[in-house]
Amino acid sequence: MSLEFFLTSLIVVLLPGTGVIYTLAIGLGRGFRASLAAAVGCTLGIVPAALACIVGLAAVLHTSALAFQIIKYLGVLYLFYMAWGIVKDGGTMEVNAEKSNTSYQKIALTGTLINVLNPKLSLFFLAFLPQFLPANPANAGIELAKLALAFMVMTLVVFVGYGACAALARDYVIRRPSVMAWIKRCFATAFGALGVKLALSD
Repeated sequence: MSLEFFLTSLIVVLLPGTGVIYTLAIGLGRGFRASLAAAVGCTLGIVPAALACIVGLAAVLHTSALAFQIIKYLGVLYLFYMAWGIVKDGGTMEVNAEKSNTSYQKIALTGTLINVLNPKLSLFFLAFLPQFLPANPANAGIELAKLALAFMVMTLVVFVGYGACAALARDYVIRRPSVMAWIKRCFATAFGALGVKLALSD
């Protein structure tokens, strides 16, 4: 893995997106262990996009307007659903000092779906990973898999860090319901805005 790939990937992973917002929301609402589940889920959601890039299926999304539109609008609906889940009572960011009934598996599954239902991720990998292939690689598939795996590891580490920071702020938030209400509105607005942005994208 080159230094250029590492730095570029780090910048991409650090940029706030749906996965980052979801992990932060879970960390604030459910605590550090739950944020770990969210981070793992978001990382696993990268696998289909990485595989699509490696086997060339991402090109289908690029050339098939119908396939892209179907996945895109499923993603839009899911982001709006996430926004609603944040603001409703007992939703994603409902802070409770007691143990939550939401299983870690469900939290991870939601994180996975957030990335799976984002067609831009497949196109990103198609455009991003080949740039860092060595000249005349003996096996391009293996080299792409290595780069994708490195990207996923970086994603997991960064998201765990985001979740830890959110969890550290959890005690402060629990003692101040008005602050949490404001944060919930901000996160819900962010998910809604991302949904609109995805809906308007080409």
